[in-house]
Amino acid sequence: PQELTTVRVQDPRVQNEGSWNSYVDYKIFLHTNSKAFTAKTSCVRRRYREFVWLRRQLQKNAGLVPVPELPGKSTFFVGSTDEFIEKRRQGLQQFLEKVVQNVVLLSDSRLHLFLQSQLSVPDIEACVQGQGAQTVTEAILHYAMSNCGWVQEEEGRP
Repeated sequence: PQELTTVRVQDPRVQNEGSWNSYVDYKIFLHTNSKAFTAKTSCVRRRYREFVWLRRQLQKNAGLVPVPELPGKSTFFVGSTDEFIEKRRQGLQQFLEKVVQNVVLLSDSRLHLFLQSQLSVPDIEACVQGQGAQTVTEAILHYAMSNCGWVQEEEGRP
């Protein structure tokens, strides 16, 4: 059977709304039959700056393989906040769709932890360097088994 990986960025939520440290995070839903992934379905929430970190790490490890661009961090956005958030959501989804299609990028364990665990960026780093409490696979399976990773796919459908 052909390997398929569906990745969707959906359900943007503003956290700490109204405060100076408010930010938006996005639900990343992954469904795959690819042998490259430990869990076949996962659902995590990530914010833009975590995507920025991921892209930087992929770039570092991919050598000459070009890493897709992220949508810009616009400080002078004209239009509604909702419009900006939706454009960014689309850009983040396109970024991840391109990343998971690339064999070289797919071999980066940081990508797998980003998509399939709710570990923070420092914890992902520690895990990848073997300094975490769990291996990469254990961290992903632990998250998958904890049920946080299993959310009805229908839930966020427009």
